[in-house]
Amino acid sequence: MHADQRRLEVLRAIVEDYVSTREPVGSKMIATRRGLGVSSATIRNDMAALEEAGLIAQPHTSAGRVPTDLGYRVFVDRLSEVKPLSSAERTAIRLFLDRAVDLDDVVHRAGRLLAQITGQVAVVQYPSMSRSTVRHLELVQLHATRLLVVVITDTGRVEQRNVEVVGNEIGIEAINVMRQELNEAVVGLREPEVSTELAALISRYPESTRALMSRIADTVIAVLAHENDDRIVLAGTANLTRTGSGVTNIRPVLEALEEQVVLLKLLSEMADDSAGVSVRIGHETQFAGLLETSVVSTPYGGTGEPLGAVGAIGPTGMDYSGTIASVRAVARYLTRILSS
Repeated sequence: MHADQRRLEVLRAIVEDYVSTREPVGSKMIATRRGLGVSSATIRNDMAALEEAGLIAQPHTSAGRVPTDLGYRVFVDRLSEVKPLSSAERTAIRLFLDRAVDLDDVVHRAGRLLAQITGQVAVVQYPSMSRSTVRHLELVQLHATRLLVVVITDTGRVEQRNVEVVGNEIGIEAINVMRQELNEAVVGLREPEVSTELAALISRYPESTRALMSRIADTVIAVLAHENDDRIVLAGTANLTRTGSGVTNIRPVLEALEEQVVLLKLLSEMADDSAGVSVRIGHETQFAGLLETSVVSTPYGGTGEPLGAVGAIGPTGMDYSGTIASVRAVARYLTRILSS
């Protein structure tokens, strides 16, 4: 085995053993467990080279070494295999998410499930209304002078708004006609296409009902234009407090998790990094509170513009292979559910 390749194997051994034991890894342990076919002295030389390259470090006076953020980065970049989920795990994910009754339930279930599988903090971004299309519009007469406008999107989101009827009362037949024409005009469209089509529809209405149709249209547009990107769900924050979690200073992490704007910015940047699973390690998060953590994230919502992102936040010494597989699997099921 070439020296450079062997050193990568030594790095892999240090990362995997440290993640498993949370103890610094020594050359004797690597020589005993890994079967690299070289002596402990050779492995010590390889460790010295890795330390000089900034990939591992010696904590305090311990004879063993631990990975640095750069070491984890090299390990992740060279990760050739992602631990596959078992058939039972995949079935459990599918059944758990399939039991969701609405979008809110889907998002919260996805967070709880990912936190349980990974033993880390799960973060799930709500689908953005600005990226959703209209599936159906409903008008319900609550009173002679009040209508309920219901907007249902392709992601299953349901938004309801009241609209006052000013002036003449409107009959059920006129409401039915409005409902039909609204759906014919905008189903399958996003904002701003919806705005264009509704403006054209309003212009064709007689003055007697034009003002009401205009208020309904403004309500629909306001619902679709409302950004829901600022909504995320966190689950499993208690996992950070577990003994041996790998995070030594929990308070800054908890404070960082409360800054949803920061998390959303990070998820957006990671989505720009890669169409698949993206990993930010330690200082790569560019946020002081997350220096002891890594973030694994991937978009969900189909092959086009993603609807949101799902991720896991844990110690830099996390099980990267297992976490990547879990995040990817939950994202795939979220995509399937929201696309059905």
